[in-house]
Amino acid sequence: MDSKNSFVDEDLLKRVPRWSKYLEAKLGFRNHWYPVKLSSEIGEDQLATATVLGEEIILKRIDGKVKAIRDRCLHRGVRFSEKPECYTKNTITCWYHGFTYKWDDGKLCDILAAPDSKAINRKSVKSYPVEEAKGLIFVFVGDEGFDVPPLREDVPPTFLDDDMCVGNAIYPVDSNWRIGAENGFDGLHVYIHRTSSLVGDTQRSLPIGHLSDVAKVVLYEEPGNPKGVDDIFENHISVWEGKVEGQTVVHGVKRQTNKPSRTTATSIWLPGVLRVDNFPDQGLTHFEWYVPVSEDKHLYVCNIGKRVSTEEEEKAFQHEFWNRWKPISFENFNAQDIIARKALQHYYKNDQAWIDEMLIEGDAPAIQWRELAHRHARGIQKPENL
Repeated sequence: MDSKNSFVDEDLLKRVPRWSKYLEAKLGFRNHWYPVKLSSEIGEDQLATATVLGEEIILKRIDGKVKAIRDRCLHRGVRFSEKPECYTKNTITCWYHGFTYKWDDGKLCDILAAPDSKAINRKSVKSYPVEEAKGLIFVFVGDEGFDVPPLREDVPPTFLDDDMCVGNAIYPVDSNWRIGAENGFDGLHVYIHRTSSLVGDTQRSLPIGHLSDVAKVVLYEEPGNPKGVDDIFENHISVWEGKVEGQTVVHGVKRQTNKPSRTTATSIWLPGVLRVDNFPDQGLTHFEWYVPVSEDKHLYVCNIGKRVSTEEEEKAFQHEFWNRWKPISFENFNAQDIIARKALQHYYKNDQAWIDEMLIEGDAPAIQWRELAHRHARGIQKPENL
């Protein structure tokens, strides 16, 4: 990574004082929890790697619990993952000189090539707190000594509810994480989904846009709770016809049905995760994370949740998720969002674009999101952290 590109010109930051931290956060926000893997991707005694906020991490499941440390030997900086050696269950050894570290805390406990070194038991490679929830592995990327908050503060309300059964998938996307977040929270971008097969599959109505009512945006900023912006769509006026020079050229899909014309509400939460109620259908909730990998890549962690009360209901939903919702929602509807993000990346890779953009009234919720992130993000990932 070219660290020079990770700095934002101070003159640009001064032009957006109410969301300058957001503009500066090309690599994401430090001191937050991020989902990095599906739980099913790491079996007992198995290793996996992930890059989060530009930090390369190696993970291992030991006695059912996932551990995570920096994928970089302290000695000469090589990656453990290039040729991993685990001679004991609780350690990993660097293949280059035999520097050996504990998975629990990253402590250097042995050096095979120099067993009498004074560095033993005095140095540690960075370790990361790990939590598992709803089939996802979350890693906390933060500063040493930072008081790690509970996971519930970094996920949308309802996601961790006991009766919420969740189906998951992860897709790599070639765009900055902020582009993903604003694409998801952009109420006007419903226009690109008018051709999605999901609309017909669910027999729902879908307008081509809406008239935004900024007064209906709700901010959640209570201490100790998730921080987010809720755009209450039910108070918006739908746009069903698109006209050019007075001639109707595009139609939305409006059905006489008991299906809602659009989702009840869309909300976005720190550190960068969307919740969409009653989507992809009534009684379901769509969640999606935009996990920073580098300045121009993010993980698109998609989830669909349904409340269940019995084991049979859970099995039925999981079957429906894999056979209906994953292909028609993630790989059709959300695939259109991925195309849009890649197109946006060409423009927003230049910091100046965040100043030159021409936003309109309907983009007001996105500005509210930027400002909330500026106020409540716990830290900014910078090149010196890498």
